[in-house]
Amino acid sequence: MAKKRTTSKTKKTTTKTSKKEMLLVGSKTKDALKAKGFNVSSETLTAMNDYVYWLVDQAQKKCKANGRKTIRPYDILA
Repeated sequence: MAKKRTTSKTKKTTTKTSKKEMLLVGSKTKDALKAKGFNVSSETLTAMNDYVYWLVDQAQKKCKANGRKTIRPYDILA
């Protein structure tokens, strides 16, 4: 009978330098920014993505503080 192999799973630690999954559609975001004649630097999408992650985090905190599990538009906009 063959022995089963066990693999150890290591926790991934997140740091400020680790890449976050992109939540924005890059080409559409760039097109929206360029539509008014502006240039877009290479770091712009990363900065905007970080801001979206921050917005999501703030909305989650506000929702939890209000005893809800459903995030509402005013959790993000207010």
